[in-house]
Amino acid sequence: MISPDQAQYFFTNTEDSICIISASGEVLYANPSAEKLFELSSDKNIRIWKAVPFIEGNDDLIQLFIDTVSNRVASHEAIVDYWNNRGEVHNLHVRMTCYENEETVYLVVITNLTQLFKVNSALVRYTSPDIADYALTTAEGQKSGGMKKNVTIMMSDLRGFTALSAKLDAEELINVLNHYFEAMVSAIQKYNGTVIEFLGDGIFVVFGAPKDLSDHPVMAVKCAVEMQNAMKEVNEWNKENGYPELEMGIGINTGSVVVGNIGSEKKMKYGCMGSAVNITGRLETLTIGGQIFITENTRKLIKDELLIKSESSFLPKGSPEALKYYEIDGIGDLTFEDGSNGNIVWNEHADPSEYLFYVLEDKKVQVIKHSGKILKKSQNEKFAVLLPDIGLKEKQNIMLCNDDGCIYAKVIGKTEEGFIICFTSIRQKISD
Repeated sequence: MISPDQAQYFFTNTEDSICIISASGEVLYANPSAEKLFELSSDKNIRIWKAVPFIEGNDDLIQLFIDTVSNRVASHEAIVDYWNNRGEVHNLHVRMTCYENEETVYLVVITNLTQLFKVNSALVRYTSPDIADYALTTAEGQKSGGMKKNVTIMMSDLRGFTALSAKLDAEELINVLNHYFEAMVSAIQKYNGTVIEFLGDGIFVVFGAPKDLSDHPVMAVKCAVEMQNAMKEVNEWNKENGYPELEMGIGINTGSVVVGNIGSEKKMKYGCMGSAVNITGRLETLTIGGQIFITENTRKLIKDELLIKSESSFLPKGSPEALKYYEIDGIGDLTFEDGSNGNIVWNEHADPSEYLFYVLEDKKVQVIKHSGKILKKSQNEKFAVLLPDIGLKEKQNIMLCNDDGCIYAKVIGKTEEGFIICFTSIRQKISD
């Protein structure tokens, strides 16, 4: 048996706020934690709901006390907010238990969850809601290690952002990125995607981990279409604030990966690894702004009607055979509202201009110089026809330079006149 002195010791030294109240709600006993929380004087002759400041934020807590006592509820618990007289908000877990013998009394035990909520909120912001939940509530989330899962991976990247970042100061760059990420993450969470990490201006997302998602290929493609559509609002905001417009490419692939906690006991992160991830990254680099590419692995798992704009194939590094992929303009009733890369309107009057250009391999500019002519440009100046002195391959990246500076482009097709290229960056002035 616990003696009265022992019980008093525990009540006095616990961090939980403990009160005993009468059938009418009068505070009969309050331990030091409760006195501090509700700022009670040594004379506790006050009903418990009267100890709570009467402001709008405390309505739920006040009503909880009144309803439980008035209705003689045997036991009740809830999580509610509490605002003290200094304007500080606390997140409280309140448990009330009724004891009826010669007289009715209630034991009120209040646990302050404020610090835990702050930790959880920070974890959600620095990772993602699913990863935070995985880390805080599962056994696997507490230890290093991983498991194999079949998931759909999505990678997105802004076109020309490296050159753009050289033109903006640090504060402007963060403003542009944060507004862009806000719009993209909203779409990702809508379709139950998990942001693994931000890769500079790129986003690495998994559908189907850590939480299972039976239709992860469908969710990924729908998310990608909505992300591309969201770029219209992003660019309207950029224009209103004096920032350049942005374009984004997206690659999607489905396959088996290893997911789980990677690192050491001192520092770890939730990661996703495997050849399916590498293929997704390679596929994303083939896109130009405004494109969504999905692999055959993803396409064959989708029963919804896909609006397929084109199909092609590429040979990933280390793969024995080429992989088929598709450009997507929609899925079901959800369509890309501005998927117009295939409808190029050319300027009627062209003034051919000379350029030096360099071929890029794995994003590295090769040292060999080549020459070519820009024969004509599209009316929106996003596309051009290049007549080079060498043969080029579709999806090949090049850097063109003249006296005005350098600009990056990707080869997207071939005509009788030359090669159709899409500019993927803003112009950078050549250093002297």
